[in-house]
Amino acid sequence: MDIIDVVVVGGGPAGLTAATYLRRFHRSCVVLDGGDSRARRIPESHNCPGFPDGVSGPDLLRRMRTQALEAGVRIEPVVVDALLREGEGFRAVAGGRSWRARAVVLATGVRDVLPDVDWAEQAISCGAIRLCAICDAFEATDLRIGVYGPREAVASHARFLRGYTSRLVLMPIDRAFDDRFPPPYREETVLVLPPGGELMFDGTCCRYRASDGSETVLDTVYPFLGTQEAHPLVASAGAWPDEPGETVVDANQMTRVAGLYAIGDMVSGLNQISVAVGQAAIAATHLHQQLPIVPRTAEQGG
Repeated sequence: MDIIDVVVVGGGPAGLTAATYLRRFHRSCVVLDGGDSRARRIPESHNCPGFPDGVSGPDLLRRMRTQALEAGVRIEPVVVDALLREGEGFRAVAGGRSWRARAVVLATGVRDVLPDVDWAEQAISCGAIRLCAICDAFEATDLRIGVYGPREAVASHARFLRGYTSRLVLMPIDRAFDDRFPPPYREETVLVLPPGGELMFDGTCCRYRASDGSETVLDTVYPFLGTQEAHPLVASAGAWPDEPGETVVDANQMTRVAGLYAIGDMVSGLNQISVAVGQAAIAATHLHQQLPIVPRTAEQGG
């Protein structure tokens, strides 16, 4: 089996950016894409640099895939089952196929934990549910914003969202607020609902039905239920995280295992597209400099 320079695991903004850089460095590279990038859920982003009129997640991914393909990146639609050390390199295994590489860039992201309802994806697609206040709370300025999740998560995120609206509706799912929590919970403009209610969706917006039968209509809801952050490929390659879900990297995005890099949302930090593509550029450039230089020949230049 031929050995290539780099396997990139993950076809989101981070992985596609890293692969594009690597091919422009004339490195052999393949992207193994499971097709479940977090970015695909973005109805429209207005804080992605270079898109003043906004861009949807699927459209952004399509553009980035086109750019990568035009640079000569191979993209394989597979889910990687295991990542193994093999000699001084790695083997990525997906089903009955495998790829050997001198280095690996992991860009597998995280999965948002959504409300346990069958309409969550539909609500996200129309903006009734939003997943990133840093990304799009500006577009929800002065709307009636619901904050849904465990009490501590609601408390921490409500402080941030209070800067966007006075019409906050707080919906803790476990315990009620008490006097230990600071404002804005005691402000007259902030509605605090008791736990035990039901979050519903009518096809346009969400509403919350309290245990007494009363309903509150919400312009948009931010559920803060955490993320599924297990990264088995990191562990299988020998780079154990310090904390569950937090992939430890150095200033060049390299893990404790030489030649194994991690970028994007799977790395502890600010989960933003702009951050992910910056990490991708850093990782790809450092990786290129660590690999043996292959001098260009006159024949290659035509």
